Amino acid sequence: MNRPSRRKMFQFAAVAGTSAATATASASIAPRRKEVTTFVFVTGANGTASGDDELAMRGHRSVGVSLPGHGPAEQFSRAYQTPQDLNKLATMPSPVAGVTLDDYVEATVNTVRRVSRYGPVILVGGSLGGATITKAADEVPDLIDRLVYDTAYCCTALKSPAEYLETPEGKPSLSGNLVAGLIADPRVIKAIRVNWRSNDKKFLDGVKEAYMAEASDGEFLALLNSLLPDESMQVSYADGRGRKDKWGRVPRVYIRHARDRVIPIALQDRMIREADAATPKNKFKVFTVDTSHAPTTKAYQQITEILHRLAK
Repeated sequence: MNRPSRRKMFQFAAVAGTSAATATASASIAPRRKEVTTFVFVTGANGTASGDDELAMRGHRSVGVSLPGHGPAEQFSRAYQTPQDLNKLATMPSPVAGVTLDDYVEATVNTVRRVSRYGPVILVGGSLGGATITKAADEVPDLIDRLVYDTAYCCTALKSPAEYLETPEGKPSLSGNLVAGLIADPRVIKAIRVNWRSNDKKFLDGVKEAYMAEASDGEFLALLNSLLPDESMQVSYADGRGRKDKWGRVPRVYIRHARDRVIPIALQDRMIREADAATPKNKFKVFTVDTSHAPTTKAYQQITEILHRLAK
């Protein structure tokens, strides 16, 4: 992919009054910088900033975007520890109350701007993070070499992730299984708060079925213990559509999760079709991984391999 001159190695132009010998000497001692692809990851709901260690070991850079209100130090409290103070958790202020999609986009764009000076950027969004990377591409399309939607929302014909879940393709979603884990009235705390540390069998069974059905209990519980309790109420309902002249010209990839029961495969395919129809000269390159919404470590190895090859 061709990109502006900011991505070139060091160039040495002749300057008036500078001799050829001086220019040659300068070139011989100047350091050479190898361009390295940076993968920038935007998490889905309740996730924290994280990269991909395997990609880093393969020679790429990898960084997670720190979304507003998504710091563990902001969200974890003693009330969330065992024995939990459920009464306090029901009323504690949330660090994501009032946080918007625009806030997520700003954090993402800031990260892209910082890393783009070092080489190509591949921006990866998972699940709800798809809305963020779409709008980030509207802001800085020339700084992003490729967008990757990893079983993520890509809004084009409809405005928001919430609207897509109301479609016939979205209706079978088991995302409603989270309701059994709510520990606060969203109208009170202005956020969605889920007790991932609950030991309620109905809740655990329902979440595992929805998010990570093929995982062992150990791997499933490890996932839950990595999630933050609070997520913004506003992001799922925000307008996540991209502009054809901005987002629409950035090359993009969709990684389908064949067993996904949060964003069902039929809904993934609908979003792919609609995006391709919106920008017929820039269609998705599509891959499929046989995994649930949240892949096991073994399944994620396939996703890492796909990402690695995109950087070549």
